[in-house]
Amino acid sequence: MRKIALFVEDEAHRQVIGTLTQRLAKERQLNINLDWRNATRGHGKVIQEFKDYLRDIKKQGEPLPDLIIVATDANCEGWKDRVKKLDDQSAPAPIVFAIPDPHIERWLLIDSAAFKAVFGKGCDAPDQKCERDLYKQQLIQAIQSAGTTLNLGGIEFAEDIVGKMNIQRAKHADSSFQRFVDAINHKFKR
Repeated sequence: MRKIALFVEDEAHRQVIGTLTQRLAKERQLNINLDWRNATRGHGKVIQEFKDYLRDIKKQGEPLPDLIIVATDANCEGWKDRVKKLDDQSAPAPIVFAIPDPHIERWLLIDSAAFKAVFGKGCDAPDQKCERDLYKQQLIQAIQSAGTTLNLGGIEFAEDIVGKMNIQRAKHADSSFQRFVDAINHKFKR
C-alpha cells in the first residue's frame, strides 16, 4: 500500500483532491492510504505546515511517504508563483502540486455531463476569471438551479461529481486540472 501525505488549504480541497487521487489510483489498480496532514486554515498555513513536515521528516526520520500532494488555489497568482513558494528540491519524497487556477470549485464545473449525471441538469461552462468567490457562487447557483438543496456550499457533492467526471474531457477544459492529473498519473506509473 502506498502512503500519500496531503496538505490542503480547506475542506473543498480535501474533498476534491482526495476523491480525484483515489479515483486515479483505482484506475491504475493501486492501493493507497491518504494521510491528511492539514485540511484547514488556508494557503499560509499549508505553506507553514508543509515546510514544518519536511523539516521534521528530514531530521527525525519519520517513515517517509511514497508521495506528497500539496494543494492550494492559485488565487490568480498562477501556478509558477505558487509552486515557487512551496517547492523543496531537497524533499525526501516526490511531490505533486494540485493548484487549481484560480479556485478548486471551478474544477467541479468543468464537466457539465458529470454535473448532469449527479444533479439531472448540466451546468454552464465556467469562464476563466479571477473574482474572489466567483466559482463558489457559480457552484451554488448551478446546484440550486438543478433543484437540489445544499448544506455546505456544494462541496458536499464533490465526491459524486468527481466520480462521474470524464477525466480526459475535464483535462481539456482546464489546464490546472490537466497539470495535476498528468503529474499524479506520472508518479503512479512509477
